[in-house]
Amino acid sequence: MKETIRNVIEHEAKAVLNIPVEDDFVKAIELIYKSVHQKKGKLVASGMGKAGQIAANIATTFSSTGTPAVFLHPSDSQHGDLGVVQENDVLLFISNSGKTREIIELVELANRLHPGLPLILISSNREGELVKKADAFIYTGNPREVCPLGLTPTTSTTIMTVIGDALVVSMMKKIGFTAEDYAKRHHGGYLGDKSRAQAEASPRPSPGERE
Repeated sequence: MKETIRNVIEHEAKAVLNIPVEDDFVKAIELIYKSVHQKKGKLVASGMGKAGQIAANIATTFSSTGTPAVFLHPSDSQHGDLGVVQENDVLLFISNSGKTREIIELVELANRLHPGLPLILISSNREGELVKKADAFIYTGNPREVCPLGLTPTTSTTIMTVIGDALVVSMMKKIGFTAEDYAKRHHGGYLGDKSRAQAEASPRPSPGERE
């Protein structure tokens, strides 16, 4: 059993190290910055199933680190929740296959409501239908699932999470996000106490030092 656990960890660690760091990573960050921080829109994240759970996590992490974001369930979007999408928003959709029906439909519906919304896609399929619609395509490297059946989303969802973290951390650095900023968004619990303590201990940036 310990050998199985060790093999899983090694397999997923290797997949993370093999994520292709391509120019579209930077393009995605610029699209988010322009839509959210310059045009005052928000990031709308979505995905179905396990990918949707990862998208929801990415959205909440962006929100707590200074980049307003929401999760929109593809099915709920067809029953009124599409109204959360606004004209200056940027879409961040996850589809491992690159051809998830509900996500394809959501792209069409969102652009019918507000034509021309920029789309960032995270996927393992370079040839999927969604790639053709994306303004920035972040390729996962199409890792083999560590699941012994090769079916359960395991390694693929780990990679999606890491890609989301890379985007979040890059944006935090781009906007000069501080512990003081974090404390304003995360008042409660251990992290609230820790961020306030860090903010009090850190020198305040001078005017014009932050973007």
